[in-house]
Amino acid sequence: MTQSAMWVFGYGSLLWNPGFEFVDKQVALLGEYRRSFCMRSIHHRGTEEAPGLVLALDAKSGATCDGLAFEVDGKNAPQVLEYLRERELISSAYLEIILPITLRDGRRVDAVTYVIDPDHVQYCGDLPLEEQAQIITTAVGGRGPNTEYLHSTADHLHELGISDDDLDWLSQRVSALS
Repeated sequence: MTQSAMWVFGYGSLLWNPGFEFVDKQVALLGEYRRSFCMRSIHHRGTEEAPGLVLALDAKSGATCDGLAFEVDGKNAPQVLEYLRERELISSAYLEIILPITLRDGRRVDAVTYVIDPDHVQYCGDLPLEEQAQIITTAVGGRGPNTEYLHSTADHLHELGISDDDLDWLSQRVSALS
């Protein structure tokens, strides 16, 4: 008996650097969450001494987030899940949950999704955009400059035809500050 496919919802760096093999990808919509720079990054895009910011899904009633859904072949699902846990759960600020998403073709599927734990010390919801821009402009972590993360995500959202006003504003502001 073959294992069924697994879906993974990406909204930040998974858009441009999934790091795993997939058989299909589609633009998808997740409800009741918003994409937000609400997580202090002390590993990948900042340090403990000078944290950066990374995107997370922050629960918000009535909100929606467009992203990418990746379909993983069932036989590869255990390895992909192991990889994602190592990557996304490095500091336990994310919670791994299964959430329903709507694919662009209209199908509804359940997807592995990483959302912010609002009780975690790295959570920093509702920082003003200007403060976010100031942090992102100077932070650097183990995977490189915070600016690279912001611009790569904003660029890939544009390529997918996904609009995100906050990311567009941040990208322009950070470019002006750099």
